[in-house]
Amino acid sequence: MSAALGPERPQVVSHVQQALSYTVFDCKWVPRSARLLCLGSAARGTGVVQLYELHGGRLELLREIEKPKPIKCGTFGATSLQQRYLATGDFAGNLNIWNLEAPEIPVYSVKGHKEIINSIDGVGGLGIGEGAPEIVTGSRDGSVKVWDPRQNDTPVANMEPAQGESKRDCWTVAFGNAYNQEERVVCAGYDNGDIKLFDLKTMSLRWETNIKNGVCSVEFDRKDINMNKLVATSLEGKFHVFDTRTQHPTKGFASVSEKAQKSTIWQVRHLPQNRDIFMTSGGSGSLHLWKYEYPAQRSKKDSEGSEMGVAGSLSLLQNVTLSTQPISSLDWSPDKKGLCVCGAFDQTVRVLIVTKLNKI
Repeated sequence: MSAALGPERPQVVSHVQQALSYTVFDCKWVPRSARLLCLGSAARGTGVVQLYELHGGRLELLREIEKPKPIKCGTFGATSLQQRYLATGDFAGNLNIWNLEAPEIPVYSVKGHKEIINSIDGVGGLGIGEGAPEIVTGSRDGSVKVWDPRQNDTPVANMEPAQGESKRDCWTVAFGNAYNQEERVVCAGYDNGDIKLFDLKTMSLRWETNIKNGVCSVEFDRKDINMNKLVATSLEGKFHVFDTRTQHPTKGFASVSEKAQKSTIWQVRHLPQNRDIFMTSGGSGSLHLWKYEYPAQRSKKDSEGSEMGVAGSLSLLQNVTLSTQPISSLDWSPDKKGLCVCGAFDQTVRVLIVTKLNKI
């Protein structure tokens, strides 16, 4: 790892802080707006959705909605920019889709899982990714399910342990490879360090590995291109970047790993405007901004003549400690480069500005 130094180094500036009266589990920018959402759990055990608008140096609360169950995660990824419907997963295993203009009753609802939905991702909407507007959910019940909201209560794909296999808690899910109407993969990370890559076109397990520590967050650098890179973060402060462009028959994907800190890395999010820059959020209340550098050649032939990937290197662009509590959620604005929101367990949401991203 090398550190990028000098005056051109990006700075992470805390722009606005907003204290919350509940535990925030996820925060999201509303696409094509200066609005953001906070999702979480009230002290009395109900779910909270708050919609804020950024006005210069302050956040104005536009709407607060209470729901029966605490909300763990959300995504806008499966609907169009015209609709901008929010899909959420809650502590009771429910998948709901909300029209934020009329949020009283969900426009789609299904009891997706027997236990908490830990993670959700969407693709095929917002102009991101080809194909059906699908949602993937990962749950403590061990299953990963893919939903098409245009169809009723049954998932279009269900990846769960076979009879007799132990159920592992699925902590994180992400779509990728959605570059045409047919291709699509789902990556899932589990509490025992397993990472599994499911090919939805062939309905098969395409690749798996184990990083020896619970997998907190996985994300492809882009959902809507040929698989390029995948970042996986873990409980022990380590993360791995897999080059998913070249899959070796036995060795799988080449990877580089980095120990960012001593505590859990809760989330990774790639900068929408530059897929080689990403931010990790940590249990120590810190954020780390990274850049991936590609090697001179991304693949080489092994002694058998099979193509194998070559891992690149990582440089730390900046790190900052914002909170005494873990930063559990993070989202870049899809529209304004360098604008970012994060939620922490100190019951605070922070809007950040990352400067000089066009210089790197």
